[in-house]
Amino acid sequence: MSTQPRLHFYRDPGEFLAAAGDHLAADPVVSTVVTTIAHRLSSRQADGIALPDRDWWLVVRDAGGSVVGAGMRAAPFAPYPPFLLPMPDEAAVALAAALHERGEEVRAVNGALPAAERCAAELARLGGGRVQVGQHTRLHELGELVPPAPAPGRLQVATEDDLELVTDWFGAFMGDADEQAGRPRGASAHEVPDRAELLLRLRAGRLWFWVDEAGQRVHLTGANPPSFGVARVGPVYTPPAQRGRGWASNAVAEVSRLIRAEGARVCLYTDQANPTSNKIYAALGFRPVVDMANLVIVR
Repeated sequence: MSTQPRLHFYRDPGEFLAAAGDHLAADPVVSTVVTTIAHRLSSRQADGIALPDRDWWLVVRDAGGSVVGAGMRAAPFAPYPPFLLPMPDEAAVALAAALHERGEEVRAVNGALPAAERCAAELARLGGGRVQVGQHTRLHELGELVPPAPAPGRLQVATEDDLELVTDWFGAFMGDADEQAGRPRGASAHEVPDRAELLLRLRAGRLWFWVDEAGQRVHLTGANPPSFGVARVGPVYTPPAQRGRGWASNAVAEVSRLIRAEGARVCLYTDQANPTSNKIYAALGFRPVVDMANLVIVR
């Protein structure tokens, strides 16, 4: 009997959640990206919105049938990198072989280490090329919230009337994050959510401004709806002219309190190359959980 992990691919995120739900729920902070996207796309599918043919969801089982890993390929931005959760090394290598055999073009792999590294290295070996680190990220969970020094102003939920400003700030957030980490603008494999996605977030009340005493919007913080009892904060964006005034610390603290009032745990990602944001979140009480990376396969 083979002891090799078995890979099960799903096209339907709902079927994936049914198969892997217990495994994902056992470590909901680590699985936050996969579960959040799976629940979101499952809801879209239920509303009659077709998902791209390229999307897939992965469950890894051991010889006894227990789920020991998971992943997905559901990124809406090129080069559509798979996102891997922790899994045995041999499963990550087997996944690379399976994708190569399926003829899928994979030019980047994101997710938990070392699984993403193992998969990317094998893909490079099979298809030629070398692996470069696009971005090192770290997932944190909030422990005891440490209140920041108070800043003037208050949190205010964003509405549909704020769509244009929210769109602009989402785009600026991506580029500024690259610059602050010493990368060229646009280097990170992300794109601004489309209008429909941002409208859904606004209607759900999951985006907030910090407004100063004059009522000016000076900062934006977002959060995903809770998935398996965990809500992920992001983006966290302050325009350059407003930085250094405590807006971000106060906004993230307030949003974290709101999430906890819902009964959910709070997590967020940081870019390991950005010491400023890492320092801010550590001061609020966020503690590292797992290191992840965005890896690029250069041919």
